[in-house]
Amino acid sequence: MAFSFTPEQKQTALWLSVAVAFLLLLSLLGPVLMPFAVAAILAYILNPWVDRLCALRLGKFALPRAIAATLLIVLLISLALALVLIVTPVLQKQVPQLQEQIPRFLDKMNAVLSPRLQDLGISVQLDSAGVKAMLTEQLKDSGDVIGRAVLSSVRVGGTAVMGLLANLLLIPVVLFYLLMDWHSMMARLENSVPRRWARVTRDSLLEVDSILAQYLRGQIMVMLVLAVYYSSALAIARFDLALPVGIITGLLVFIPYLGYGLGLVLALIGAVLQFNNLSGLISVAVIYGLGQVIESFFLTPRLVGERIGLHPLTVIFALLAFGQLFGFIGILVALPASAIISVAVKHLRSHYFNSSFYHQP
Repeated sequence: MAFSFTPEQKQTALWLSVAVAFLLLLSLLGPVLMPFAVAAILAYILNPWVDRLCALRLGKFALPRAIAATLLIVLLISLALALVLIVTPVLQKQVPQLQEQIPRFLDKMNAVLSPRLQDLGISVQLDSAGVKAMLTEQLKDSGDVIGRAVLSSVRVGGTAVMGLLANLLLIPVVLFYLLMDWHSMMARLENSVPRRWARVTRDSLLEVDSILAQYLRGQIMVMLVLAVYYSSALAIARFDLALPVGIITGLLVFIPYLGYGLGLVLALIGAVLQFNNLSGLISVAVIYGLGQVIESFFLTPRLVGERIGLHPLTVIFALLAFGQLFGFIGILVALPASAIISVAVKHLRSHYFNSSFYHQP
């Protein structure tokens, strides 16, 4: 018995084949798409601010969209450069200090633990001088290895380095054009959806946008506020690594619990190495405990909202899974993709519970 397909079924199969081929092409062009993916995410975040700047009026003068987009791009680049210029010298200064402090920490461990272990019949003595010599030799060797690797990469992989620099320089250019044409591109995408799916697609995308708007933009504000708080509080506590540890903790809050935990561990290690008593540990515990209270009961409910629909475990799994599958591009699109998937799962779940298959006894 021969099967015959209607013209509508043939068209559906054709467009599905085109969609599959398009997705395969995107997977092959992954490295090339990096600046475009980064620029698209930044454009999504910055577009509302461009609209607000353009809406401001001084008398009869309205700020052109090109100038508003340029101002925000320059501000974004300035913040990124400032972060690099602030954190890099501090880390370069603290690494030699850390090399000196580790043997002192081992001496403290010897003084505290050795007597107690000897009472239990265990004789353990940490050789701080040997550890210091080993660290000095390893750091020196590491520097030589890194230097040789850098020189080799410049000689052998010069094309890759130039490609990376070109991608970094391309991001602001792509971002500018995306911000300029954002609304017209969104309108063209909406008009390209088949009319019978237009309303459902529009409602689903509005729901996705609501989730991402509350989570992504609100989370950025939370990150900035917490970075300032942890850096300032640790500096007031006379913590040597206040700036890098505070900034790292604030920025990694984007990954729920893991970022906070990593920042806390770094601060506790630094406090143990720096202070001679428990005052440093107590200060770090108070600062991070208060920071968690501020984030959980004030910043996140006010700036992110309690109805975003993305569970923290969903965010962690999405970042790890998409990063494993698609590399850096996967990390960039993890949150938008997880928001889309969560909306799709919500509609499938509703359809399932309303279906006869579920209700049939």
